[in-house]
Parts: sequence; structure tokens; C-alpha cells
Amino acid sequence: MSKNVRRGFVVKDEIEFGNQWVDTLEQASEELYYLVNRNYPIKSASTFIGNHYLLSERQRLALVRMTSASWQLQKRKEKELSSKLLPSCLHIDGFNTIITLEVALSRSLLIKGMDGTLRDLAGLRGTYGIITQTEQAIKLILQTLRNLHVKEAKIYLDQPVSNSGRLKVLIMELAKSYPTQITVSVLSEVDRVLEQLPGVVSSDAIILDKCMSWFNLNQHIIEQYIPKAWIFTF
Repeated sequence: MSKNVRRGFVVKDEIEFGNQWVDTLEQASEELYYLVNRNYPIKSASTFIGNHYLLSERQRLALVRMTSASWQLQKRKEKELSSKLLPSCLHIDGFNTIITLEVALSRSLLIKGMDGTLRDLAGLRGTYGIITQTEQAIKLILQTLRNLHVKEAKIYLDQPVSNSGRLKVLIMELAKSYPTQITVSVLSEVDRVLEQLPGVVSSDAIILDKCMSWFNLNQHIIEQYIPKAWIFTF
């Protein structure tokens, strides 16, 4: 049975990512970008800047997930696929994609990275439960794959994450109503698999840096179908 919760919702987000913090966070982001472009480790640099501006842990996490070095941005841009030139098969980072859509559907906070990807701050860390927005998120993925004429999609779920088996069953059941050929694999090391593939769907920075090519599926879905999603950007 699915739970009626708002994935990723934190009451303080309305303050910490509200109008009164925008200028401070933008300044902090510019300084973090400056440092990572000069090879400072992003974690220690974000700690230094976060202490200076008295940022909360969640604000610091957002800055880290939004910010990338210029060489990373260039590399990712070169490998990004257009919706008009997609391969016949996409390889989807399942939890990464579905959770972000659940957060968007819950009207909880999403952040837009410098690379154009949308990331959440849900921080489930191995614990996942199916909620009321899960089915809708999966249907949006399947509907969009159909509209983009994607013939095949392989969805990868992390085995160590709780309820990965239940999520696989739900995806496969819903996929019966759509033309795209769907397979779901539950693996122990999803990241390592995706890092070697083309046509990857993920917002994980490490995967985007290493994979052969990638498509910003969540950005496409949210722009088309979840216009009221809460996206923090500069």
C-alpha cells in the first residue's frame, strides 16, 4: 500500500530557499564555482563558504549539487542528447529518476544545477517506500518515452535500497499499457553499469561525467507535465 506523503518536503525550505536567501546563495554559488575551477575540493570549499555565510546543512548540500567546474559543464554539454536525436534504447537510473519526479509531484524543493539537470535533496540513503506519487511518476516516464518514440528502455534499480523489488513489479505492471519495451534490472552497483553506457538518464554528477552520452529526461518531463514544480535556480 502506498503512503500519502510529500517526498522530500522540509518546512524550513520555504525560508532557507525563499526570497530573503536568494542573493546570499547566489553569491555563495559564485564563490564555490570560482574555487572548484581552481581545483579546490568541492566538499572542503563548500564547508569554508558555508561557514562564512552561516548556511544550513541543506543549503550547503544544495550548493554542492548545483555547482560544477567549467570543464565538467563543457564535457557534459558535449555528451547531452537532444530529444530529437535519441538512440533506440535509453538506460535509466531508476531511483534517481523516479524520486526526482516524486519530489516534483509533491511540490517539494528541486534545485537546478549549472548543467541543467534537476536534483532533489530527499536524501533517502537506502530507505525507499512507494508513495501515492510513485505510480504517477512512472506513468509520466512511460508516457514521455512513448511520445519520444523510444523503442526500448532499460531501468536499473539499486538492490541495496529497500523495496527495489516492489518497485520493479510496479514498473513492469504499468509498462504493459505502453509500447516501449521495458526491462527492469535490480543490481548491486547501478552506477558502475551506467558509467559505461550511452543514452543514460540520470542527474548523478559522477555518472554524467563518465557515461558515453546522456539525456535530460526529468527536465523534459517536468517542463511538459509538472509546470508547478518548485525549482530553485538563479
